Amino acid sequence: MKKILFSILITGCTLASLANHITGGMMYYTYLGRSVDGKYKYQFTLNLYRDCYSTGAPLDDNAAIGIFDNSTQQMVSSRFQPILKIEVLELTNPNPCITNPPQVCYQVGYYQFIDSLEGNADGYTVTYQRCCRIAGINNVITSSNVGATYTAIIPGIASLPTAPENNSAKFIGEDKVVVCANSPFIYSFAAQDDDGDQLTYAFCSAYQGGGPSQGNGPNQSTPNPPASPPYKPVPYSGGEFFANSPLGSKISIDPVTGLITGTAPGEGVYCVTVCVTEIRNGVPIAVQRKDLQIKIADCTLAAAVLKPEYSSCDGFTNTFSNLSNSPLITSYSWDFGVTTTDDDTSNIASPTFTYPDTGTYILKLVTNRGQLCSDSSTAPVYVYPGFFPEFTSQGICITKPTLFSDATTTRYGAVNLWRWDFGDFSSGNDTSTAQNPTYTYPTTGTRTITFIVGSDKGCRDTVTHDITIIDKPPVTLLPKDTLICVPDVVQLHAIGEGTYSWSPLYNITNANTATPTVAPTTTTWYYVDVDVQGCKNRDSVHVRVVDHVTLKALPDTTICQTDNVQLLAAGDGLKFQWMPAAYVDDATLSNPIATPPSTTTFQVIASIGSCSATDEVTIRTVPYPQARAGADTTICYNTTAQLHGSYVGQSFSWSPPFSLNNPQILNPVATPTSTTTYILSVYDNIGCPKAGLDTVVVTVLPRVIAFAGRDTAVVVGQPLQLNASGGSSYQWSPPYGLSSVNVPNPIAVYDAAADSIRYKAVAMDEAGCMDSAFITVKVFNTTPQVFVPTAFTPNSDGRNDFARPIAVGITRIDYFRIYNRWGQLVFSTTTNGKGWDGTINGQLQGTNTYVWIVRAIDYTGKLYFSKGTVTLIR
Repeated sequence: MKKILFSILITGCTLASLANHITGGMMYYTYLGRSVDGKYKYQFTLNLYRDCYSTGAPLDDNAAIGIFDNSTQQMVSSRFQPILKIEVLELTNPNPCITNPPQVCYQVGYYQFIDSLEGNADGYTVTYQRCCRIAGINNVITSSNVGATYTAIIPGIASLPTAPENNSAKFIGEDKVVVCANSPFIYSFAAQDDDGDQLTYAFCSAYQGGGPSQGNGPNQSTPNPPASPPYKPVPYSGGEFFANSPLGSKISIDPVTGLITGTAPGEGVYCVTVCVTEIRNGVPIAVQRKDLQIKIADCTLAAAVLKPEYSSCDGFTNTFSNLSNSPLITSYSWDFGVTTTDDDTSNIASPTFTYPDTGTYILKLVTNRGQLCSDSSTAPVYVYPGFFPEFTSQGICITKPTLFSDATTTRYGAVNLWRWDFGDFSSGNDTSTAQNPTYTYPTTGTRTITFIVGSDKGCRDTVTHDITIIDKPPVTLLPKDTLICVPDVVQLHAIGEGTYSWSPLYNITNANTATPTVAPTTTTWYYVDVDVQGCKNRDSVHVRVVDHVTLKALPDTTICQTDNVQLLAAGDGLKFQWMPAAYVDDATLSNPIATPPSTTTFQVIASIGSCSATDEVTIRTVPYPQARAGADTTICYNTTAQLHGSYVGQSFSWSPPFSLNNPQILNPVATPTSTTTYILSVYDNIGCPKAGLDTVVVTVLPRVIAFAGRDTAVVVGQPLQLNASGGSSYQWSPPYGLSSVNVPNPIAVYDAAADSIRYKAVAMDEAGCMDSAFITVKVFNTTPQVFVPTAFTPNSDGRNDFARPIAVGITRIDYFRIYNRWGQLVFSTTTNGKGWDGTINGQLQGTNTYVWIVRAIDYTGKLYFSKGTVTLIR
């Protein structure tokens, strides 16, 4: 069978501008035995990777490495280790069945040294650091400012006496492989352990490392010595990218085999770290790390790709599909592995098959049979339905063991695989492979427990549950404090989970329940102790005891009729009843709102259990003083209104007073500038403390603004259209020459007897408010003409400053033009009355004579043309 890998995996996460030639690294060691002085001797190897196509600096000539005591975090050894050798890893012949294959080539630098260490309780951390990661890593925030740290862990004797005699787990995965964007892929992160220790795998946080200001190398990018642990995780971008899901939710890692499977995210660069835990005799002794940059390319691969195994533990039917979706794949040949029938094959892309019985079958897929890029793959299919994973937990108290118990049942075979993750991110030792482990949480909070369980029939499933670790179990008491009257009883109520114990055992029944009943004859504190799986808490309730009820009602009072008043019953009563209840908003309150229609005596009964007391209060009602402000009225703008008020009471006042001629009399004259509401307030001295009020609204109509038009001139016999505005009706005077005197737009025609007429136009609104305006009409006893002065003096004295046309009897001016003596046009207009100011392009012109011409149309429609001269005088 031919197998094609389809992922580009670049070992290590890339560093930034000061070290962007480094594309990753890992560290491991080999145990060499004990030295003559009893120390443990190790050979350490640091691998640094560089992209062959990088334009950055070459691999470092020396690596700054430090060794730290895990008990004290103090450095015990450091070195500036020269590079041993450089090897080249290159994918020289990419598979022709990969579309758009990327270039893959790395230089690997080896740094190797031997050191001896004394045995200690918690072991050592060997560290190398760099600054900084490249810009644009998809799952790390501002990655160009984030460094990297590579470590190896030497276990201490506190875990096992033989733990320091350890060869670290060494990752052995192939680095010259390819991953295509948004495509299924499989990659092994398997590690090799020469001691035969059990290994478990998980995604974990990449570490931050050196910064630009650290170190004493030429670029200050390599801390020398490196910083001591603990090391901070890199800032993941969130969303679907975290330390435990660095490639998103569609990618998972097998904790037993270290196999990463799933569908890759989009094209880009992703920082991924895998931790492998070494377990010896059931005890975790060390965690080794591999920090990777995974470069996902825009490519596809024609391959037969299956999952490592398939399990049908909840039925007999499975649907299969090729994990590669390359467009180069044109045919499929499936064999479902049933040897008792020939009807167990399919040629479709994603077939569904129902197995006839339980058992283990070998699934085979052949793609492009007999063609280019043909490939095949097999995988076991475990068909053993009836596998039900579950677990329980007991104990939720901080710093006390929590017991986890496997509750899985299976119809076939036996459960033989347990992988626990206790969800404690503050610890790197929160996993177990025991069937029924215990774990002690150091902090409170909600933890997500992940339980992977499997059987010897190949069934494997994952169950997650949340548990909440607490310091003290919550408990709420109702009532918190209470009051009773001898000889009454009261039931206490504790809300919360757990077992209960009340004290003192004084006049109490059901003291070991959440709801005991107590009947103390003196004031007593009762205490409750609650226990939830070993976590304990205590709270208390104060039961105050009296032998009578104290009560004092509000003193008698007087209010204005129709007003309300708040009643008050002072004392220690727990329940109240007011009568008559119809006149209060809530007769069971100690302080209800009362609205009596007339003078009323209210009685209140206050009670504590079977004890009660009674009191009463009389509310006297007095009518409001009577005020009458008069009828509303409407006035014209800038006129007055006579108010007409009356009252029954002792005194009165008007407000606002500012627009009244005398606010101290009942009938003042109002002169408001806008619509105003006047309030008449009346007071008396018979008990009602409030004023009787009434209002009158004086509406002020908008101001009438008349307009008769602008002064104008006409010739004898020329009809003139007048236009007045500002009102709804009009009156013109004198009537001379007008077609009508009571329309807004009369026509005026004049004979030779007229010279100049001044008209008055009166505009009125609907309410009769009025205003007037004037217009003067100059009548010329000539034919239609355009008059132009013979001379002008543009000296800005306001007299004769312009040479302009004055049109009489003319409908429009086609043009009016002025030329100098050289024939140059110096001014032109079509507007009546607009003239030349004696300048050309802003330059003042001297005394001289200029020629003008005009063409126009008169009011009869005839063409009018004239010309002449005008003299500019300076």
